[in-house]
This record gives sequence, structure tokens and C-alpha cells, in this order.
Amino acid sequence: MPHYILFDTETTGGSEEDRIIQFGAMIFDQQGTIETFDELCSSDVEIKLEAMEVHNITPNLLEGKPQATQTDFYKRINELNTPENFLIAHNINFDLGMIKKEGFVNQLQIIDTLRCAKHLFSELPYHRLQYLRYALKLYENEQQEAQKLNITIKAHDAIGDVLVMKLFLSKLVAKCREIYPDYNPMEKLVELTKTPVLIKTFRFGKYKGQEIAKVASEDAGYLSWMRKNMQDMDEDLRYTIDKYIGSSSDY
Repeated sequence: MPHYILFDTETTGGSEEDRIIQFGAMIFDQQGTIETFDELCSSDVEIKLEAMEVHNITPNLLEGKPQATQTDFYKRINELNTPENFLIAHNINFDLGMIKKEGFVNQLQIIDTLRCAKHLFSELPYHRLQYLRYALKLYENEQQEAQKLNITIKAHDAIGDVLVMKLFLSKLVAKCREIYPDYNPMEKLVELTKTPVLIKTFRFGKYKGQEIAKVASEDAGYLSWMRKNMQDMDEDLRYTIDKYIGSSSDY
């Protein structure tokens, strides 16, 4: 029987040297059994002020807490680390990258609810989790769900984000059944996670709000410049630009 692992991390920051200081997670199966995890963990890396500003986790809160690898969640995810099970997060590359720093070697099937949102709710201008929370009115059901699971909702808190993600996952599954009725919805979400998104409009820069196809026809040199100079470009934008200017072009 497959298990579905929804998780989120809070960290000391977003750089290579940064590490996990909180796990929020829910693990459930097809019988409806749910395990919840809300754990702070210590780190030798100092928490950046910019990170504290977001998650409100201060060094004193981590005193006496176990290392990330000694938390109940980390031990449990290792127990479930087989291809039968699913690992699910919003912008999963970040969170998965963080647990890999702790020695985790992933064998689970991956679902990125951010990329799936871009595929299945392409009409929305943004796909951040908190935006989706309001755009899809997930907030209307979250308090009832929180009480059922004995969870306290706090802004920018790992377990609070996981609760929203759980509600959003239900929307993704329903959308999959509507659009792809002949497919298992969870397997389709895995497939969509592996499929880059063709972005329609620029969301930054001098062509913000304009269609990328139009810019490609009128100023292809700008796309070539972006491809050559933006080394931290996300995969979807890189895929989109390559589609329009050709991945074999001389950048």
C-alpha cells in the first residue's frame, strides 16, 4: 500500500551552506491513516536574519533540539524510502535538496505541487502556495482540517504550509481526474512533475506582462541574452526560451 509524504522545511537560509531547522510533514495512506510531524531541529549553521524574518525561528528555540537526522520525521522518511511511495512538496527541488544535505538518498516517486499547479491551473497568474490558498479558497476549509489533525496554523510555519498543501493536493487530484480521466491521478502528477512548463508571459524584466512568443518574434536577441547571462534561470523558463530560440542556438 503506497504512502504519501507531504513535507516542508524551514531553514537557516537559502544558500548552499544553509541547513534544516524545522520539519513539517503529514504521511497518509489509502486507508486514511495520517501521521503528523512538527519538529524543530538544531544546526551548526547560524540562522540568517532574513530567514528569521520569514519563519520567526530564533536560535533559543533550537536549544536542546536534535539534529535533523535524529528527528522522528527523518527516521520515518528513511523507512518509507522506496519507489512504491510518494514524496510531495511545493517547489520540491528546494526541500529535497535540503534533506539530501543530511545524507538522504531519494528513492521515492516525486510530486512537485508547484509545477503541477503551473500545468493544471495555468490560468492563474501566480502559483505560490499562499496565493493558491486564497485563489482556490483553501482557507475556508483549513481550520476544520487543522482541528481534526490537532494542528495550530501559523504563518510561514512548516506544518501550516503542509496543511495548505494537503488541501491543494486534493484540488490537483480532482483536476487530474477531470482532464485526464483515463490516468491514475497520482501517477499523472508524477509525470507532470517531470514535464517542464511552457511559460506564456514574462513576469519580470523590460517585457513584463508581454507574451514570450511575441517577444521571440520581435526581439529574439533579448531571449538569447537571457539564456546566456541568467545562470540561475529556473528550468521552466530555460525550457521556454529554448523552445523559442532553439536549444542548439549559439548563445
